[in-house]
Amino acid sequence: MSAVMMGLLAAAGAGAADLTVGSKPFPENRLLAEMMAQLIEAKTDLSVDRRINLGGTMIVLSAIESGEIDLYPEYTGTGWAVMLGREDPVGEALQAYATVAREAARERGLIWLTPFGFENSYGIAISEARAEALGVRTLSALAKKSDRVQAGFSYEFMEREDGFPGLKETYGMAFSAVRAMEHGLSYDAINNGEIDLTDTYTTDGKLARYPLRVLEDDLNYFPPYDAAPVIRADTLAKYPEVGVALDLLAYRLDEGVMSDLNARIEVDEQAFEVVARDYLVSEGLIGPDAEAAPASLSDRTADDLPAFIAGRAGPTMALIGEHLLLTAAAVVLAIGVAVPLGIVVAQVRSLSAIILSAAGVLQTIPSLALLALMIPIPGLGLSARSAVAALFLYALLPILRNTATGLTEIDADLIEAGRGMGMTPGQILRRVQLPLAVPTIMAGVRTATVISVGVATLAAFIGAGGLGEPILTGLQLNDARLILSGAVPAAMLAVIIDALLALVERIVTPRGLG
Repeated sequence: MSAVMMGLLAAAGAGAADLTVGSKPFPENRLLAEMMAQLIEAKTDLSVDRRINLGGTMIVLSAIESGEIDLYPEYTGTGWAVMLGREDPVGEALQAYATVAREAARERGLIWLTPFGFENSYGIAISEARAEALGVRTLSALAKKSDRVQAGFSYEFMEREDGFPGLKETYGMAFSAVRAMEHGLSYDAINNGEIDLTDTYTTDGKLARYPLRVLEDDLNYFPPYDAAPVIRADTLAKYPEVGVALDLLAYRLDEGVMSDLNARIEVDEQAFEVVARDYLVSEGLIGPDAEAAPASLSDRTADDLPAFIAGRAGPTMALIGEHLLLTAAAVVLAIGVAVPLGIVVAQVRSLSAIILSAAGVLQTIPSLALLALMIPIPGLGLSARSAVAALFLYALLPILRNTATGLTEIDADLIEAGRGMGMTPGQILRRVQLPLAVPTIMAGVRTATVISVGVATLAAFIGAGGLGEPILTGLQLNDARLILSGAVPAAMLAVIIDALLALVERIVTPRGLG
């Protein structure tokens, strides 16, 4: 059974496209990736696969270096700090681009193509009312009153050297409280008074929706973040026409245009594919008769939640199928490994502490980090296989521990009785111990399965599909309907699967034990 599942996953992970475009998990980057993909499809004979919403800079960088994606949109400030790992001052924009382009090609085999023409820098946005009350317009002024301010920053901003750590040191910030949160939720948190300020992007479409003030970076802490396509050198050598096609976007997008396009997605709730196509048509880069872009998870036309969910019945069923496949493959593999290991743990006490500790350590690794660790492994990468591998590791401990517990808690007199009847150790295991341990083992299987259903929603961060896709997009766009269209089916799936496994448990439990 597991061989069949892994075969299906291998088939699902094998793409026939000529090249793959990736994106980070925020709207502007996804929109740029979609523009790039549509332009390549229109101007070349190449087919393009899209791996959008990948979980942050390090995952995308790992993906392009391992060949899982061929190109994606990046920003020079990020290239300087993350791609090159430099901590020295960046300097002016052109110098930054030239340095990043030269060093990335030499050190990583990545080519920075001509910039799009706009800069999307980090900024610090504070509630307009709070800014007036504090009397602040610059980050230096904010620093003097930061002990009266509650901040909420995105997870990546909290960790990056060109994010909060450097900001705190440069300006001497001492906020009364600092929280890490999903960037898409931070604006509502400010609007609801839960925090006072957050990090933002200077071309963020949501800035038009909320009464916010972006404070002046008067010490020029944030480096220039000019956006440009980044492509693998071997991909460009193989398909030079891709560079020619993308050069049509060179210096065509300014900050105002990008902000308007972002607002169409984040405020007007239009689909990424539609906004990208409309812009390319308006600029004469593709013809008006170009094939219509397919609707995506961001196509949010229904007015109320029931109608919205009903209108997404088809895509939701497809995502449920992907989710089930990921979970089933991982749990079946975990059963095949954990049950035999549990038998070893129960019978060889000298190994029990080592095996259980190793499985326990796997549980302490953050799930998204574990998914990211799968990407560089040959044969896994950005695919369902990586998600299955991570889910498999998470499912091991409950099944392993319950198998060992179920076997060790069997009454010793029953085992002695078996020996007295002349049964071999193998016969005692098969006919006495395992049947009696079935309820405990099945409890571990049920726990592992429910955990896997939940963790599988994070597979969307590595482009592996499942019900995490609408959840992730909904978080980016602050769209509760999209979040619920993924979260509710996932919760229902966990309940239904647990009930089915409870039925299986009753069927396989020997009579008299149920």
